[in-house]
Amino acid sequence: MTVTDTNNHEHGKLVPLALGAIGIVYGDIGTSPLYTIKTAVGWAGGAIAPEEALGMLSLIVWTLIIITSVKYVTVIMRADNDGEGGILALMSLLGVKHGRNPFVIGVGMLGAALLFGDGAITPAISVLSALEGLKTPVPAITPYVVPFSIVVLLSLFSLQWQGTARISKLFSPVMALWFLVIGALGLMSIAKHPDVLWALSPLVGLFYLTEHGTAGFLVLGAVFLCATGAEALYADMGHFGRRPIRLAWYGLVLPALLFNYAGQTALLADSPPSADANPFFDLCPPALQIPLVILATFATVIASQSIITGAFSMTRQAIQLGLLPRIHILQTSEESYGQIYVGFVNWALMTLTLILTMVFRSSDSLAAAFGIAVSLTMLLTSVLMFIAMREVWRWSLPLSLAGAGLFILVDGSFVAANMAKFFEGGWIPLVVASILFFLMTCWSQGSAALRLALESGTIPVLDFLAKHQDQTRVKGTAVYLAGRNDVVPVSLLQNLKHNKILHERIVLLHVTTEHVPRIDMAKRIEDVDLAKDFHAMSVRYGFMEQPNIPRALLLESLSCPISFNIAETSFFIGRPVIVAVSASKWSRIRIHIFKFMHRNALPATEFYQIPPSRVVELGGQIEI
Repeated sequence: MTVTDTNNHEHGKLVPLALGAIGIVYGDIGTSPLYTIKTAVGWAGGAIAPEEALGMLSLIVWTLIIITSVKYVTVIMRADNDGEGGILALMSLLGVKHGRNPFVIGVGMLGAALLFGDGAITPAISVLSALEGLKTPVPAITPYVVPFSIVVLLSLFSLQWQGTARISKLFSPVMALWFLVIGALGLMSIAKHPDVLWALSPLVGLFYLTEHGTAGFLVLGAVFLCATGAEALYADMGHFGRRPIRLAWYGLVLPALLFNYAGQTALLADSPPSADANPFFDLCPPALQIPLVILATFATVIASQSIITGAFSMTRQAIQLGLLPRIHILQTSEESYGQIYVGFVNWALMTLTLILTMVFRSSDSLAAAFGIAVSLTMLLTSVLMFIAMREVWRWSLPLSLAGAGLFILVDGSFVAANMAKFFEGGWIPLVVASILFFLMTCWSQGSAALRLALESGTIPVLDFLAKHQDQTRVKGTAVYLAGRNDVVPVSLLQNLKHNKILHERIVLLHVTTEHVPRIDMAKRIEDVDLAKDFHAMSVRYGFMEQPNIPRALLLESLSCPISFNIAETSFFIGRPVIVAVSASKWSRIRIHIFKFMHRNALPATEFYQIPPSRVVELGGQIEI
């Protein structure tokens, strides 16, 4: 774990990086004023008194302070994995790097699955809430809000394969303009009703909760919507660093959000809202509402793009950490490693997002489904943070309980409040997350069982060398992909058994994913010369990197002691056929699911970018 920003985040780049963070990191949380207060008013019954509006504002203010400013910006961002953040990076740091911990790995897998489940809702609710702003200046457009939203979402997902390298430069200026505009609109309203600033006292929020009992507690589910993008601050830390993200938060984003929420509350305190009114758009003069809707649409598209890009990045991390099968990943930019496209994830998210848009048809209805998955992820992050306090930072037990306990209590309250809307749509992200979590466990446990089965059918390398050192060799280099370097891969034994040959130079190539984001090129390859022209070689990648075996062997590594000619090199890869033999019916079901995933996973040759013309696949039945 590092406690200082990387060299790329040096002081001279602080402001440009902070501006970049505004466009990438803060899209989700920055567009939450479109629907948070409107949803809270709706959940409170629609007609609220001025003191109730102040109570809601106080809860929003202190949610942003406790959850975002204190928990994420101040505390959680200290728990980086060599500069990278996010729940999978934290899981890798605590669950493997500091000793394998199945509980931590399970928590990380569940948190990642929940974020995937929630990822389809954010684009739908954001775009719907923006286009719903047209209802006031152009009432006749009301029946077309859903079709227009579908067109915007279809366009967004359909263009993902082209990458965002060209248009991403516009993200930061657009989002900076967005925050300046919503902050100014809020300030103008506050100037007319300065009494709204009394809500800055936490006592106002506590009084609201105690006075309204269960009804007030349930409103917390809507209040939580103001913080749904907080997880992105941590997940995107590797792209920008802690200091730029903190500067952007305290320098622009937080003030703009507070001003806007206070301005909306000032309107509510002045006059009760109508049934279809959105106090966010009511802040704007009528003549400027259509331009504001256009700006809001651009902002929500950027927020949705950030969610989609985050899903792609998290998929790559999960694959590299062995939590998901290999799938095709397209690099869409030669300059930025983070610019990738994962077709399967894109179309799955698009399908679910469009279904949600057509079924719920309004941001008010979708709000019930939004928040449960994110609040659960934040609760799981707090649990992992307690472990980090104890095992990484070496805090005392009382101090760790006090620090993490506060966040667990707050997160648990939001989870409970959101669960009240379970049957109104909150079940959707939980079902999606449960399916993903089940598939992740099937893959990770099945992969472990397959490795054990393969290793049981092989022999130690030194025993093999002693037995076959005088074996006739044929010209060329044979590279055998191996799960370990101390035993002979099954593909080598099968090649010797059926073809009766060994190549003049043999390399047992073991590709490993380290629990750090990236590996220095000079340390990419480790080679052990076991005997004459018989090598055990490890190629190391970080969990944020895309493996490329030919590049590693030919170009990247400064420490590779062997010169390779790919035209004279054959890559031997095992292609096992899995047979389920478990006595338990439930275990056989899980094995069959793993078998299906294994059969349809991206071939190792394509995933490792090995030329197909140089590959020899050797198969055999493996019982697990």
